[in-house]
Order: sequence, then C-alpha cells, then structure tokens
Amino acid sequence: NPKARQKCIEHWKPVCSVCEFDFEKKYGDLGKGFIHVHHLVPVSDIGRTYQVDPINGLRPVCPNCHAMLHKTNPPFKIEELKNKIKNL
Repeated sequence: NPKARQKCIEHWKPVCSVCEFDFEKKYGDLGKGFIHVHHLVPVSDIGRTYQVDPINGLRPVCPNCHAMLHKTNPPFKIEELKNKIKNL
C-alpha cells in the first residue's frame, strides 16, 4: 500500500529502525527518502480484512536489516535484531 508506506516514512523518517542507517546522509540526494518498510505482523499472517496501520504496523528498515529480520520464521522483532547487533 503506497499510501501506508508514505505515512510510515513521514512519521518514522527514512532511517533504519534497527541500525539507524540514513541513506541521505551516506548518498546525498541520491539516497533521499530511500528505505524499505517492514510489516511488524508478517504479511502471511494478515487476513484479507486487515487494514494496515502505517504508524503501529510498519517500520522503516534498510535493505540489509530487512533481510536479517526475515532470516528466521517468524521474523525477528526489531528490538531482537537491534540487541543482536548491539552485542557484536
């Protein structure tokens, strides 16, 4: 849902919720606004009547952290992955 994605990014800013990577800071104008958006409840668990909440149901994450969140099934929670990288 492009509108939910945009509202998520407007609220949380285009900065990774796990590692705090900011594409604009690294790449300048090329990276401005770039970020993936992660569903906190896996899409496979969402019923057809589910209405995504862009603030409480989505989080911006960089592509690397997004991939790492999905290394397990069910996916890691954001805080779990944050703790894993903090303790490295």
